[in-house]
Amino acid sequence: MSILNKLEKQGVIHPPNWLIANTHYLTLMGSIAYGVSSDSSDSDVYGFTIPRKDQIFPHLSGEIPGFGKQINRFSQWSEHHIIDRDTQKEYDFTVYSIITYFQLLMDNNPNMVDSLFTPDNCVIHSTQIGNLVRDNRKIFLHKGCWPKFKGYSYSQLHKMSIKNPEPGSKRYADIMKNGYDTKFAYHVCRLLDEVKQILTLHDLDLQRSREQMKAIRRGEWTEPDIRDYFSREEKNLEKIYAESTLPWGPDEDKIKQLLLDCLEIQYGSLDKCVVVGNNYEVALRKIEDIIQGIRSKE
Repeated sequence: MSILNKLEKQGVIHPPNWLIANTHYLTLMGSIAYGVSSDSSDSDVYGFTIPRKDQIFPHLSGEIPGFGKQINRFSQWSEHHIIDRDTQKEYDFTVYSIITYFQLLMDNNPNMVDSLFTPDNCVIHSTQIGNLVRDNRKIFLHKGCWPKFKGYSYSQLHKMSIKNPEPGSKRYADIMKNGYDTKFAYHVCRLLDEVKQILTLHDLDLQRSREQMKAIRRGEWTEPDIRDYFSREEKNLEKIYAESTLPWGPDEDKIKQLLLDCLEIQYGSLDKCVVVGNNYEVALRKIEDIIQGIRSKE
């Protein structure tokens, strides 16, 4: 029985009634996945589910995009601070529609990329579809990871220095002890190491720098240490980015085929859902779109 089944039976989560049976992937995230957790760490869980067919292919229910009543499409379900009554563990859940999940992965959203590269022992539920996506996770990686991960790292760097925590909170104690927020600080370094791996190795080990992250969490680095590290790594990564042999952007056709393969496993034949032209028809439509775009600018 998956953790979602268990917690729904306890009455502590309230997902859509179809979601649990159609959830194909759940993995532990956060400090557990990064190898820096403590006994008091919460369990962040990410995953994806597949909604009913007419949510993915709205024309099957007669919807004409942009006209009249539109289907309220499912994007994600989340519930936070959920306590398992048996173990007293606390969970935060975020489960995405497979469409939203694939789009975020294709954009190289750092949280989504991390969720597919968690250590095997962090995966708490995976079906045939979940295994298929995880086995093909490298197809989502491209050089667009650098601006995405850099942006997230900048955000963590900014949050690291905000010194107005709620008195009595974990963050308050951390800042009083170390002078800055070590949790945000270790995320700065983690994100930079992750994007370096992606650009150089075309792969990702979330726990490669766990000893460095643990040292930062213990307060062994000062705030100036973190800022100096960020400055050096940012310059180094600009050079690595320019020299990386990763593709510049996502291979949308390959990713789309993976998505269709997953949907076909879920629904059966997609003959009435998707019309796929031959290579010549597809190429012709692309040429027509390019010509139309040029004309519209004249």
